[in-house]
Amino acid sequence: MFSDMVYTPAVLLVFSLLPASGLTAQHNSSIVNGAEVRPNFKPYMVSVQTENKKHICGGFLVSDNFVMTAAHCFTWGEKLTVVVGAHDITRLKMSAHRIDVTHYHIHPGYNAKTFESDIMLLQLVKPAPKSKAVQPIPLPKKDTDIKVKSSCNVAGWGATKTDGTANPRLLEVNVSVVDRGSCQRSWGKTVTITQSMICAGGTASDYKGVCQGDSGGPLVCKGTAVGVVSFNERENCKEPQAPNVYTKISKYLCWIKCIIKY
Repeated sequence: MFSDMVYTPAVLLVFSLLPASGLTAQHNSSIVNGAEVRPNFKPYMVSVQTENKKHICGGFLVSDNFVMTAAHCFTWGEKLTVVVGAHDITRLKMSAHRIDVTHYHIHPGYNAKTFESDIMLLQLVKPAPKSKAVQPIPLPKKDTDIKVKSSCNVAGWGATKTDGTANPRLLEVNVSVVDRGSCQRSWGKTVTITQSMICAGGTASDYKGVCQGDSGGPLVCKGTAVGVVSFNERENCKEPQAPNVYTKISKYLCWIKCIIKY
């Protein structure tokens, strides 16, 4: 019944979802069905932006000089910057810092059609200044599967509903990990859910998860970043028939360590 389902990386619609200058925050709102994060409570969160300061993706600090995000957040010819230490990305306070990206490390196995290996490291031109509002998040120490039904957390500045506007303030929601077999059945023939992917989030009326603009953000379980927001069901953030899909970070530890000497 899901053979006609279409999937999309959460960045593709972001340019039509960006908040206009002066947009007021939506209090008690969500990524989808979540809540606003307490300021500086997630000091690893990063807003990945274009040169003209438009948010296009989430990301997260994994060392002083590197931000992890999704590979599909990169567009050839477009220079990216990152904002660390921010809560409201339309009103940056003293805790926030904008830093240029000097190198884009896209995983060599990334496939733009299947979203296999949808992971990228952004090398910063200078170290992110550590503070209460700016701290890296730990990565997995080895490749292990996250237990089904584990409660994890995802955060971002993305839309709160299909075709809605992005939220200027950081939002979060708790999601449950879904087993790959069930996830594959939900997605049908449109997508192959590989061992390098994690599925999480409810479906239909009990849905909690990501929407456009949340790509690249971390799936966090027990204080560790285990996944990168990769894709969700196209134009259906409110009542999707299939879980959200994340890139499984632990599958790429050797590659990550080679680049950042983690």
